[in-house]
Amino acid sequence: MKKKIVAVLMAAVLGTAMLAGCGGSSSSSSAASEAASEAASEAAEAVSEAAEEAASEAEEAVSEAAESEAAEAESEAAEEGGDDQAKADEVAALIDAIYVQERTDETDAQCEAAKAAWDALTDEQKELVEGEFADPDYFGRDTGIVDEDDPRNGDDIGENEILVVSFGTSFNDSRATDIKGIEDTLQEAFPDWAVRRAFTAQIIINHIQARDGEKIDNVDQALQRAVDNGVKNLVVQPTHLMHGAEYDELVGVLEGYQDKFESVAVAEPLLGEVGEDATVINDDKKAVAEAVVAEAVAETTFEDLDAVKEDGTAFVFMGHGTSHVANVTYSQMQTQMSELGYDNVFIGTVEGEPEETACDKVIEKVKEAGYTKVILRPLMVVAGDHANNDMADLDDEESWISQFDASGAFESIDTQIAGLGRIDAVEQLYVAHTQAAIDAM
Repeated sequence: MKKKIVAVLMAAVLGTAMLAGCGGSSSSSSAASEAASEAASEAAEAVSEAAEEAASEAEEAVSEAAESEAAEAESEAAEEGGDDQAKADEVAALIDAIYVQERTDETDAQCEAAKAAWDALTDEQKELVEGEFADPDYFGRDTGIVDEDDPRNGDDIGENEILVVSFGTSFNDSRATDIKGIEDTLQEAFPDWAVRRAFTAQIIINHIQARDGEKIDNVDQALQRAVDNGVKNLVVQPTHLMHGAEYDELVGVLEGYQDKFESVAVAEPLLGEVGEDATVINDDKKAVAEAVVAEAVAETTFEDLDAVKEDGTAFVFMGHGTSHVANVTYSQMQTQMSELGYDNVFIGTVEGEPEETACDKVIEKVKEAGYTKVILRPLMVVAGDHANNDMADLDDEESWISQFDASGAFESIDTQIAGLGRIDAVEQLYVAHTQAAIDAM
């Protein structure tokens, strides 16, 4: 419309100019010329105003279009971000559903669904996974090659079986080195017996199955497998440290299968009988104390424990801890270290049970003893989640290495991430316990 107005005004200007240029007297010509000039001026002014108005409207239209496009782009981005989070939340819910201590008829399908949903996410979406238990590390953390492990869930068992029962770990490298290491040693020591595996932690079993496709029997499954295969003589060798809650639960499950076999025996856990108080120690505790300290020293540049002590370095062994009455075992291990003259060796627990084994209490003990350097190492069969996260995670302010550092009392804090299961002397102690169980059948 504005273009038409401008065109009309331009035509008027030209028409006026043409009239001024046609015949007539000089006076009339002069008057006409003045009128034409005035009309031309007015017309030019009108043209200018119309052009400015047209330009302003055009600029406003461009601005509105740009704002509309920006708003649309922002809306699309928000929608896309919401979709990413929704997909991540779906995976988190699937992980939480299998992070349970009970196996059901749906467990296999749930594990499969969780992994398929995870694999379908983009790398950016995977970072958004967060649930009650779920996080990006559930499927994303590299814990080693699963093929190096052996689930030992085969049939064709024969009449004699040694069922090795462990709490378990989802760390593939530690499972293959520590748990499988014990199982391999037992199989070598007892070639006439078939060694099979069971884990007591269904949460861990589900994790391994969902992430890696490796299926490990729980205790019920393993015992039923033994029954189905016609096993007559069954020895159960727990890899647990003590007669604690896990051991008690194992014995409880086993009671339901007692009449399914001709003979059943449960071997001692690693540290043997508990004893009444912190002063009670035994040969098993002594053997483990000597083995773990020797292994810890061997991983340093020092010649022996005395040289470690002279350097002002202390070893701190971190166990799990428990509210079970068997927690006195950790205090007994501290007594055992003292009895052996290992003055620069301290025992602690993640759970802080018993109380004197809590991290802050151990820090004070090490400080009071005058040591300025610390080496942390797990007092656990496997170097799994607790060793890697609760003990050695520098990014976690609650980890032991972070707490020791935050105390400001030490020149250096190092870690050794290795489980007890890979130490030859410990493996041989399990062999001795299994042999004692066989002899008692």
